[in-house]
Amino acid sequence: MGEECIHGLDYGLCDACFPKAVPDVAVAVVSKPRVTRPRASSLTSPRKPAAAGSLRNPPVEVGDQRIYHVTHVSNLASILSSGRLLADASDAWEARPSVDISSAETRESRRTIVVSDENDASVASYVPFFLSPAASVWLSVREQVADPRLSDAIRESIPSDYVILVSSVKSVVDSHDADADEREAAVVVTDGDAAHTLTRFATTREAGDRVLRKLRAEEDSVQILSAEYLVKDEFPIELVSLIGVANDRARDAVKAIVKASDFSTRVAVYPPWFMRAE
Repeated sequence: MGEECIHGLDYGLCDACFPKAVPDVAVAVVSKPRVTRPRASSLTSPRKPAAAGSLRNPPVEVGDQRIYHVTHVSNLASILSSGRLLADASDAWEARPSVDISSAETRESRRTIVVSDENDASVASYVPFFLSPAASVWLSVREQVADPRLSDAIRESIPSDYVILVSSVKSVVDSHDADADEREAAVVVTDGDAAHTLTRFATTREAGDRVLRKLRAEEDSVQILSAEYLVKDEFPIELVSLIGVANDRARDAVKAIVKASDFSTRVAVYPPWFMRAE
């Protein structure tokens, strides 16, 4: 809609400025029911489910799904300078991040887990994104609790030291060639932590869309909080539509970093993404 709140977020994204309306609940008058013998058909004929795409069960637009990449603010200048986010296993690294969120054990695990039998690329060959700003590993950073997935450096930082790079599934799809996606598994969707042995990988666009629809249909489940959206090799920084920060001080610092680069995007203050969970 083009409308923004005071935090710089799109209309409807900020729950603080655009709270959802409380639905009117009709008060029913309860009377004593009359006891009748049920018809035989009511015991044997199940109710038909709503058809896909109906008003009761509208189709899920997976392209609207936002994806989130968390990094320490000290890494931002080099990311913008290079114009891309690089996968851990990329040969294009000139200097590693100043602050690494992942523990050495997590890095090693992701370097050994292969995405599919048809593709020998490991999880580390992909740039990882969360599907929720409340992703479980990011919550561990926000809560400042011990988590084997996190590096020791995390204990010396606070949530406001980080930035969240935001894009969307549509932006990624539009930037990729469909045939290349199918041939090279350029984009992969997981139904859990990519380093977990029981996690399944959707390596085609059709399979990925199915996983995303299922996850979006169950937004209150814990599964979407551990699921990942993986982009092969590198992620162009121009696909980032928003950089989320914790407070005004962080916004000023990040705006200065962005201004010094060749990249331009919105920087938005949104404290709920950085606070402890309620």
